[in-house]
Amino acid sequence: MHKTVADATEFLTAFLQKAASIDHVDIILAPPHTALQTVADACRNTNIATAAQNVHWETHGAYTGEISTEMAREAGANHVIIGHSERRQYFGEDDCTVNRKIRASLNAGLTPIVCIGETMNQRERGETHTVLEQQLDGALKGLSTEEIQTIIVAYEPVWAIGTGRTATPVQAQEAHSHIRGHLGRIGGEEASNLCRLIYGGSVKPDNSADLAAKQDVDGALVGGASLTPEHLLAIVLNSCENTNK
Repeated sequence: MHKTVADATEFLTAFLQKAASIDHVDIILAPPHTALQTVADACRNTNIATAAQNVHWETHGAYTGEISTEMAREAGANHVIIGHSERRQYFGEDDCTVNRKIRASLNAGLTPIVCIGETMNQRERGETHTVLEQQLDGALKGLSTEEIQTIIVAYEPVWAIGTGRTATPVQAQEAHSHIRGHLGRIGGEEASNLCRLIYGGSVKPDNSADLAAKQDVDGALVGGASLTPEHLLAIVLNSCENTNK
């Protein structure tokens, strides 16, 4: 919940000038709903895509305060973040609602960015793999191989979000490798290989290159560092260095 329309416009003035010429990586900006159309209009005819931070699974109805996939698309989104840990923690979202939102998004032509991750207590109890598998099974239930391979999965350990603590590159790679293996069991090897896995959790310019260098880390879901154009640009450039892996 950052950036008014005026703030977003100021951000874009600084960011687009340099980022719009980068074609080695995919860049997606996910502003709040109120600034979504402003950002989408500014990024039109560039290499930068836009994402909504959330959607409802119904196409319309008495769901005050929510927005539908159609509304998100009309505002200019072509991606949507689903199941972020803050949505799960503060708004009661679970794997069932995540699954419904994924289905609705795919039906509307939006690419889901599906967030999964364990808490610190779960990691300390050695439950990381079990939690990730359960979240994937619930989120992707009933989806076809073709649908799974279009999804972006974001591994965001809850204990590393907004805390300043970051999974080490080794920890991130280990979790991503397990996620990719489980995706293979769910949707087959092709879906596992084509589904992009990104890491989220206190990603900053000074750790993004090491994270991106890992074999199964295909990118980053950037939180606080994305609020500063220079920081986000540095992370994008660090990702560019690893596009040949």
